[in-house]
Amino acid sequence: MRAAPTILHLDMDAFYASVEQASKPSLRGKAVIVGGLGPRGVVATASYEARRFGVHSAMPMGQARRLCPNGAYLIPRFSLYRQVSDVVMALLRELSPLVEPLSLDEAFVDLEAGGVAFDSRGARETGERLRADIRAATGLSGSVGLAGSKMLAKVASEEAKPAGLLLIEPGTERELLAPMSVRTLPGVGPATGEHLRRAGITTVGELAEAGEDELVRMVGRSAGAGLYRMALGLDDRPVVAERDAKSVSVEDTFDVDLHDRVRIRGEVQRLADRCVRRLRDSGHSGRTIVLKVRRYDFSTLTRSETLRGPTDDPAVVREAAARLLEGVDTTGGVRLLGVGVSGLADYTQEDLFAQSLAAEPDGADGSDRTDGTDRTDGAGGTGGVDAADRTGRAGGAGGGAVTSGAAEAEAEGAHGVAEPSAEPEPAPERRWAAGSDVRHAVYGPGWVQGSGVGRVTVRFEQPGSEPGRVRTFRVDDPELEPSDPLPLVGDGTESGP
Repeated sequence: MRAAPTILHLDMDAFYASVEQASKPSLRGKAVIVGGLGPRGVVATASYEARRFGVHSAMPMGQARRLCPNGAYLIPRFSLYRQVSDVVMALLRELSPLVEPLSLDEAFVDLEAGGVAFDSRGARETGERLRADIRAATGLSGSVGLAGSKMLAKVASEEAKPAGLLLIEPGTERELLAPMSVRTLPGVGPATGEHLRRAGITTVGELAEAGEDELVRMVGRSAGAGLYRMALGLDDRPVVAERDAKSVSVEDTFDVDLHDRVRIRGEVQRLADRCVRRLRDSGHSGRTIVLKVRRYDFSTLTRSETLRGPTDDPAVVREAAARLLEGVDTTGGVRLLGVGVSGLADYTQEDLFAQSLAAEPDGADGSDRTDGTDRTDGAGGTGGVDAADRTGRAGGAGGGAVTSGAAEAEAEGAHGVAEPSAEPEPAPERRWAAGSDVRHAVYGPGWVQGSGVGRVTVRFEQPGSEPGRVRTFRVDDPELEPSDPLPLVGDGTESGP
């Protein structure tokens, strides 16, 4: 525990939803819900306007729509969120070499290590300057907590939300924590909170008064000792600059259970390719390929196969994932698929070496994991340090997955060449997910408000502009194309021809 509040915790406010409001002027001040839009979608983030209706993260999207029927429901745009996160993290690294990111929108900073603050006054000035710099660079707000420990800094940033700063002076920790709910403490979830409530403990002060021996008796030695230390405000964990990823994974939840084995194989191939792209983007390779299958009854199976050497070759990962799928019974239907790579390394073996050596199956002897809950973590199952593609957690980028033509062709090739049909196959209808970026040859950049019955509605606006006009087009309009997101803050707005 430090004698000065020089550990800073930054937590961006309703990050995904705030990015969407900043990039779509017509949504500022309105209820915005980001997540999977299909019937099995889950809320990733809700704006503060939406939270007034009771919408919160991890809520089923159907329930959110009932609570907030007039909200704007959008798919996640992770490429843009990562761009904004990179800007924010760069500002943090200007303060100190010791920055510990927890997610795209959250990090600890050791201000002493950067020489920018050694007392309360310096810490407060640094925190205020950081909030102003983030606002100038991104147009977004973040909440800052300052304290002598990581736990207290995180508690302080949560209390400061939204768009605030709270500094906890050393020596005042117990007084501040005492009236707070036990759920304020890190690691105290609904189950532990309910267990403590039944024992008559609802506040942190009551937790401290219970004493370590009583807490150990109630929840076990390790958890009980940890709870008691947190109740006293004690935490000596250092800020760690590097947190190695344990795995990289992607997954998709489907609107309708998949029964066709060819379609399932095609989806696994597509997920394997996405996983390898994320693996390469992170600068890693990996030895263990993991397949995750959630079946119609919510039971979840995992299979893994370990190669003799690390790889980032998409062909190797596809082949391993396909082999793992052969050992999984998909009778009855599949609601979720995931592919992950673990055992990460910073180098790769030669591709031929990785493919030619015999693989070591890990899931053949009882490695199935069957549970009765519809979990939402990445396929690697490694928690906060897993570099999982969160699209799956939010129910899929468009509420469901669409198999690419290449994947379908590859899957069909396993059964031989299909006979040519007498009539040419009609081109598949283009799908436009709500919230996705588009560009029109005449009207310029915009975003999809909705689509259906062969039509797509687009609002033409961009960051920094006034709320734009809405126009409707055919879904196959040749002048309308998908587009990359525009930066939130730039030299000026772009206009159409």
